[in-house]
Amino acid sequence: MNKTEAIDREALLLKANEIITGHEQFFDGMAATDVEQNGDIIVFRGDYFLDANGLPTEKSTAVFNVFKFLAVTLSSRYHLQQ
Repeated sequence: MNKTEAIDREALLLKANEIITGHEQFFDGMAATDVEQNGDIIVFRGDYFLDANGLPTEKSTAVFNVFKFLAVTLSSRYHLQQ
């Protein structure tokens, strides 16, 4: 098992949002607003830009892709501090 560095929620969200703004699928308004540890994976949350019927939009796909990228990238380096 790989060793990961403990990090608090606020610091992790700051890192995540810095990565988001540099991602090729970034658009204005995209941001991680919450994070939780789910086993070995860090799960990010934020606005998914659903339509009026609660269905995904083109922006939803971009958010999902970026949050998945964050989970893969940051879970290998960090775990949430308890």
